[in-house]
Amino acid sequence: MNFSRVMLFIAATVIAVALGLIVNALFLDEDRPAITSTGVASIGGSFELLDHTGKAVQDSDFREKYMLVFFGYTSCPDVCPTELQVITEAMDRLGDDADKVVPMMITIDPERDTAAVLADYMENFHPRLLGLTGDLAQIKAVGKAYRVYFAKTKPDEEGDYFMDHSSFVYVMGPDGKYLHHFAPNAGAEVMADKMREIMSGS
Repeated sequence: MNFSRVMLFIAATVIAVALGLIVNALFLDEDRPAITSTGVASIGGSFELLDHTGKAVQDSDFREKYMLVFFGYTSCPDVCPTELQVITEAMDRLGDDADKVVPMMITIDPERDTAAVLADYMENFHPRLLGLTGDLAQIKAVGKAYRVYFAKTKPDEEGDYFMDHSSFVYVMGPDGKYLHHFAPNAGAEVMADKMREIMSGS
């Protein structure tokens, strides 16, 4: 590689990093959970979707339960299966208290994630874990309600693509209100301990 090509590569790298920082700054300002004057995060809302058995469900179906809500997709190569495994292990750690919790993954890739595809995928995780899908408008609406960022990457020559997305796990109370969220890689022990604390009211 000659000197001019090296300089061109360095310049391109600097520009890419700068653009990334700008986009990240804009995203943090625009898409971070809004905080109301009461100090409660404005996260969550009503939804009507299909679960992985093909049954129509809505958020009100899960009242009296705590919801663990994650947004992901079945073709995700790393983050999604990792977080779903954390949820699975946390549910196992909860023992009988797991009956009070409904964990779910709402797909951000409804184009590929049909109910049947989700059904196959859910078999890899906790038996109580629900996979939810819908049309793109429904997914965008629930994503906006939960302040979730997601975007489709440019497809390759074979039409395959990835989804860029945030990867928090949200805790919603029995009344459907936001209570807490777990950052990526929080770990099953941390998640289970926090859920016990939340459910005990302490």
